[in-house]
Amino acid sequence: MAAQLPPDLPKTVKTVLQEDYASDTLTLKQTPLPVPTAPDDVLIQVHATSPCKGELTWGRNFPGLVPPDKLPVVSQEISGRVVAASSADSPFRVGDEVFGRLSFTRPGGAREYTIAAAAELALKPRALSFLEAAATPLSALTAWQAAFVHGPLDAAALTAGDDAAAADARARNARLRVLVTGAGGGVGRFLVQLAALAGAGAVVAVAGGGDGQEAALRALGATDVVDYHVQSAAAWVAGDAAGRECDLVVDGAGGSATADCWGVVKEGGTLLCLAADPNAARPAGNTKKPAKASWFLVESLGSQLATIAKLIDGGKLRPTIDSVFELDNYAEAFERLESGKAKGKIVIKVDGLV
Repeated sequence: MAAQLPPDLPKTVKTVLQEDYASDTLTLKQTPLPVPTAPDDVLIQVHATSPCKGELTWGRNFPGLVPPDKLPVVSQEISGRVVAASSADSPFRVGDEVFGRLSFTRPGGAREYTIAAAAELALKPRALSFLEAAATPLSALTAWQAAFVHGPLDAAALTAGDDAAAADARARNARLRVLVTGAGGGVGRFLVQLAALAGAGAVVAVAGGGDGQEAALRALGATDVVDYHVQSAAAWVAGDAAGRECDLVVDGAGGSATADCWGVVKEGGTLLCLAADPNAARPAGNTKKPAKASWFLVESLGSQLATIAKLIDGGKLRPTIDSVFELDNYAEAFERLESGKAKGKIVIKVDGLV
């Protein structure tokens, strides 16, 4: 059953579309106001959205993820206010301030109103603006799942309170070393923060130097910072393999960094790649046997976002914004995103309410 919509909503909305997945060309058009129809649907007035680097390749690289009737709206991260919900049993009410990451199977958030599944949403952290909230879901969820779902760190160190379970989890985490490539990006910065908060014994951040990068990453919790312009992560580890190899290696950079990660991960450790299967980049002659070497697709879980929101409101986590663009300047936002120069997230302001 379609939801009852407020009568003052517009009939059409400004929308950024990738009309041909074989091309990275984007267009700004007016499209019909979306209407929530599925039982879990929530109509959101979008205040801000944040595109993901490489997202314009997803449609051609993963065609099986694209429903044939999908409206190709870009940018899957959103913050905004609830306008209507399909179900009276929805956990969200009209006026709720929310944030979330939309599954790629549904239209994205680069439009004035969009549809989210309730399971993808959480209440926006009170400590964040709508711009900051839009910069959070994908990066924070990816980092959370890399550390605590696919990786060996124990989330009880953050979620169990100040009891024995939390102390035990922190003791286990203290025996683990973590290294993150692409640490200057959105995912990398959240992962550095989460690993440090969870009590990892070492948190090694691999990023480009300059612009105060090392100081910023150390402030987030990194115990070591490797400037890949000076030396690779593999070369850094080779200087003291016994003391520097890591139990969890998360490659957020891709390219040559993925091969370097094979020289970093411990025997029996975990190697995760956010771009592609790391086994395809294993260097010739490398005989290590990690417990896990894989890549994963992030799940859009509002339940995890709710936990992350509590950490943010507790002053323990913070997103990093590189720059903010108006919706009409979407092309400049994507150009900045793909430049590789961004220090943190690119955010697109969708309306004038933020």
